[in-house]
Amino acid sequence: MPATIQVILQSDVDKVGKSGDLVKVRPGFARNFLLPRSLAVPATAAHINRINHEKAVALAKADKVKAASRELAGKLNGVTVKLARPVGEEDRLFGAVTLKDIHAAVVAQGFDIDRKKMVLAEPIKALGTYEIPVKLLTDVTATIKVEVVKK
Repeated sequence: MPATIQVILQSDVDKVGKSGDLVKVRPGFARNFLLPRSLAVPATAAHINRINHEKAVALAKADKVKAASRELAGKLNGVTVKLARPVGEEDRLFGAVTLKDIHAAVVAQGFDIDRKKMVLAEPIKALGTYEIPVKLLTDVTATIKVEVVKK
């Protein structure tokens, strides 16, 4: 009996590996735990080819999404949003400019981005120009300029 056998994981297994990984495990662990629960399949040539194909397709899809995100980031970097708000003494705003207001203004300019990707630490409560980062992907970030002016 071999000391280890190779299996392809179908889903993430703690302390073993992630989905799609080719791992070596003890035969009893594979036979009694991984295979009956459909957490892994035996590492046959057909299964290995299928996993390699799925990885290639996923990589191509990720590259396409990354390219689209970079293109959108390039367009967003030049965007300036002007928001007119009523002000009181010492140019303090009545209320505040929130992420919802900024998102509505960006969507009105024709950009379809998720509001949750925009980062605003706290609402804007004074006149001026602010830069709002938009995290499109983990490594793709754009910056939108927001000008808050008197109404």
